[in-house]
Amino acid sequence: MASVAAIMANLKSKGSEKTRKTYARHGMAPGRVFGVSVADLKVIAKSIKGQQDLACQLYATGTMDAMYLAGMIADGSKITRAQLNTWAESAAGLQMVSEYTVPWVAVEHPEARELALAWMKSGREHMATSGWCTYAGIVALRPDDKLDLAEIEKLLGMIAREIHKAPNRVRYAMNGFVIAVGIYVQSLAPQAKKVARQIGAVQVEMGNTACKVPLALASIEKAEASGRAGQKRKTIRC
Repeated sequence: MASVAAIMANLKSKGSEKTRKTYARHGMAPGRVFGVSVADLKVIAKSIKGQQDLACQLYATGTMDAMYLAGMIADGSKITRAQLNTWAESAAGLQMVSEYTVPWVAVEHPEARELALAWMKSGREHMATSGWCTYAGIVALRPDDKLDLAEIEKLLGMIAREIHKAPNRVRYAMNGFVIAVGIYVQSLAPQAKKVARQIGAVQVEMGNTACKVPLALASIEKAEASGRAGQKRKTIRC
């Protein structure tokens, strides 16, 4: 069984200055990044899949590459709520972790919805983004009859009122939530598209990158045109 020290040494050896700079442009704290490509992380993940304790130890290192790798192999159903709160809290300055890794794992927890709602209300930008991304994952995965549709509709209304004055990355996550509801929850697609029209183009500072904020209405309509609307996902990991 691989040790944390061995995995960290492997990660450090695969880091590159080019990838480090790319991650920094996307908002990652430079001092916490080795610069390992996602492709390389996927290869490593295959070799340590199912090692839950190792995943938790890797996340605890505070290094983005190791934390992201931990999210690839961790089983969210086996992590406690307290641990997930710690994961969300410690993702400050690492948006790849707060917006991807934490939600990937949180959606598998029995209290995923409760965690998402609590994080949304935390008042901390990186935790709020984890909350919105986690709830977006929930609507993408769970059958509609397992969702609180009234609550989701209220959240859409909240987004319509508050998105343009929300913190930077929260705006991005809220926009993603509208898209997720419009694509994956057929009964609420009309409401999601209505909100998408209301919010229009969402302005988010994306750093020194070519990344753009997707237009929610166009994203929903594209999924409808391709026949993907209403088709739930098996996982939100990528």
